[in-house]
Amino acid sequence: MSDEDDGWRGAGASVARGRLRTRFRYWFDGTMDRGTPALISWLALASVLLIALASTLVVLFTDTDAEDNGGWFGVAWMSLLRTLDAGTMGGDTGSPVFLGLMLAVTVGGIFLVSALIGVLTTGLNQRIHELRKGRSQIMERGHTVVLGWSDQVFTVIAELVEANQSERRSCVVVLADRDKVSMEDAIRARIPDTKSTRVICRSGNPLVRTDLELVSPDTAKSIMVLPSAGEEKDVEVIKVLLLLNSRQWRGDRPDIVAAVHDSDNIAAARLAAGEGALVIDAEDVAVRLIAQAHRQTGLSGVFNELLSFVGNEFYLRQEPALVGSTYGTALGAYEVGAPAGLRRADGTVLVNPPMDTLIEPGDELLVIAQDDLLIRLARTPPRIVESAITSAPAEPPRLDRTLLIGENSRTGRLVTLLDSFVRPGSTLDVAAPRRPDSALEQPTVNLTVGYKYCEPTRRSSLENLDLGAYQHIVVLSDDTIAPGPADDRTLVTLLHLRDIEVRLGDPYSIVTEMNDDANREVAQVTKADDFIVSTKVISLLLTQLSENRDLYEVFTDLFNPEGSEIYLKPASDYVVLGAQADFATIVEAARREGETAIGYRLARHGETPPHYGIFLNPSKTAPVTLGPADAIVVLAEG
Repeated sequence: MSDEDDGWRGAGASVARGRLRTRFRYWFDGTMDRGTPALISWLALASVLLIALASTLVVLFTDTDAEDNGGWFGVAWMSLLRTLDAGTMGGDTGSPVFLGLMLAVTVGGIFLVSALIGVLTTGLNQRIHELRKGRSQIMERGHTVVLGWSDQVFTVIAELVEANQSERRSCVVVLADRDKVSMEDAIRARIPDTKSTRVICRSGNPLVRTDLELVSPDTAKSIMVLPSAGEEKDVEVIKVLLLLNSRQWRGDRPDIVAAVHDSDNIAAARLAAGEGALVIDAEDVAVRLIAQAHRQTGLSGVFNELLSFVGNEFYLRQEPALVGSTYGTALGAYEVGAPAGLRRADGTVLVNPPMDTLIEPGDELLVIAQDDLLIRLARTPPRIVESAITSAPAEPPRLDRTLLIGENSRTGRLVTLLDSFVRPGSTLDVAAPRRPDSALEQPTVNLTVGYKYCEPTRRSSLENLDLGAYQHIVVLSDDTIAPGPADDRTLVTLLHLRDIEVRLGDPYSIVTEMNDDANREVAQVTKADDFIVSTKVISLLLTQLSENRDLYEVFTDLFNPEGSEIYLKPASDYVVLGAQADFATIVEAARREGETAIGYRLARHGETPPHYGIFLNPSKTAPVTLGPADAIVVLAEG
């Protein structure tokens, strides 16, 4: 065999060894990628090899030390103890070879235990970091899922906490594409006491199916889709609804509620959500609330209480004792609770139906109360103070002169809706920096619509509008800038308007639109008659529907100009001003007019939070004396 062949053979062996080394390194790297368990396994293997080698060497190179310490297994046990605790070696005796091997085992153990502690610490920190990311799937049942993140989430969680007070254990789960810890800190700062409700946050994108599974939607009671703060918030809501609708549900699908901000997107959102889901048109609700409130001071306070779980709210309950009687009779049948309508057995909701409507088997009464456990029928009919019921005819409605200051994307719709609420011959002027052509071109029947140039934050510009000629002023929020600065500009406008009103002698009412409910307290110094915070109203509405979807038809009816709505009418239309009466008498006076009284507003408390003079479902027998500025809260035909 030639030297050349030997060279080729040696080179081939070297290449083979190189490949074997590379493969081993690749395999070893693969085991390292498996994380902490793999590292612990390698350390355990190294410990076993060290102990086995030391024990074998003791048996081979010592004469009596191995026998004195129990043979190979005894030496192995001693080596294990010295590996785990270096101080164990301090009491060793024997030959120099034995002591040297035990020292080697101890030194090797120091390195192995140190490495083990480092691995465990690193693994534990990684695990804690993973848990803080909020990427583990929850194991809950009957919980409420909130998808998305915006300022509305705080209102929603606060309301769910109030709604679940009577439950021993409840859970709200928030899934948003934000850091879990930052979400928890923000919620804790705004809602420090969640009572019996646990709030769990998970970090993930609601548009990703795998992230959605983190909140266990199959076992949820309800799912609420909140719009984000971005420009494409409606698009995100629609995509989430599509994902939920296309999902294969294990068992019954939970109640799904959502809101979109642009009315043009409502049809697409409802199609994406599918049957059974409830999609709220936030823009439409806001416009309707402004339109109804501009002539009725305190209306937003009524809606805030009815939609909130704090105070009075709507309940549906069957009353077998009232079957066969009329709705008008039922109005005086409750000692605690204020009837507001009926829900037929087929699901049809009648708010303030005709007084002679019969209550049939299977019907449910719509009752306003602080809690369904407090609703109670009266044992005897209430005492009516006939002398307190007025016989004077109600004051005929006057033609409206309304000034709309500012303009936004809702102006055109607001003009159309105001036209349906006022008498023919009424006037509406829009005062804004730019002419809202689309709003001015809206076809109207009862309104004459005009335009005046105005810079809402400039005092001189407002004074040129001849404000004393108007009965009602509505200030709209500018939606072309951020909500915070828009509220700041609204506040300046309100201060000017109120100062001008004081100088003129209180000739008009002021209703304003705000973006943030926190700014309402700041703006209260302007003494505006009412504040419309549409984002809060939508949050409250979504929360109510997530807890009881049967109320959807009730709220649809209340916000619809057709049928019965909530009105705050002068107290003089029902009772003699200054005469002592009670709420049972007020209910009877309204019943005779075909209306349902659910409370009253005392003007002297109009600036006192949190209810601002609104008293819903008051005591039927407590005496009350009403003045000329007070109002009765009724459900009535427009």
